[in-house]
Amino acid sequence: MESSSQTTMCFSPPNRTLVIMAKAPKPGMVKTRLIESLPSPAVTALYRCLLEDTLALAKSLTSVEVAVMCPKSDREGLADLLGNTVQIVAQKGQGLAAGLNSVFRHFTAGARQRVIAFNSDSPHLAPSVLDSAFEILVKHDVVVGPTHDGGYYLVGAKAVHPSLFEGDGMGTKSALDRLLTRTKLLELSTGFTEPFYDIDVTNDLIMLARELRLAPAKAPRTAAWFGEWERAFARLRHCLGEL
Repeated sequence: MESSSQTTMCFSPPNRTLVIMAKAPKPGMVKTRLIESLPSPAVTALYRCLLEDTLALAKSLTSVEVAVMCPKSDREGLADLLGNTVQIVAQKGQGLAAGLNSVFRHFTAGARQRVIAFNSDSPHLAPSVLDSAFEILVKHDVVVGPTHDGGYYLVGAKAVHPSLFEGDGMGTKSALDRLLTRTKLLELSTGFTEPFYDIDVTNDLIMLARELRLAPAKAPRTAAWFGEWERAFARLRHCLGEL
């Protein structure tokens, strides 16, 4: 017969939470920098595929609680899309900085809780990178996943630091520098995962197409999107001289 302490260990909740920063896939409201190059329905469908593949990536991790943080106005739309497969939390306040603050206020309440906010458009990231981000938080106050364009695709912490994200956006070119400036001012030890790319502009999409052509299982819904919108995407590549 198991002791009560053994039983508690078996059923104790994970102390690792991955929160996907998401929006409802509404036309003209997601991936707006791609709309000038692709039809709006294609961009909306792309975002939905990226989000669903990112959620599948998150759920592939072991001993990790998965949740979604979104603007209040998007909660109902995401609930319709995702059903009851994941906890969906409406952020307090407007904008991405408010959303990031909401993540850590909401999810770091538990003792020793390690929380990572992850963007919704990097389903092609290796699961081992997310695991390593949680491990980095064992010895550091903050973990950051830099993007090649000067932003970051994930940020994690074990506590709320209200001034950490003032005015920041994960996809902007100076976001990483501003974040690291604040970690220094707050005297927070910071670790890093490997640099990566998310899907913001057409060149990112072209890189993703090449990657998924070789390994479609990384993000199967997104890989299928390239087939469905092949003609529009081919015109885009031709305009950029990529054929």
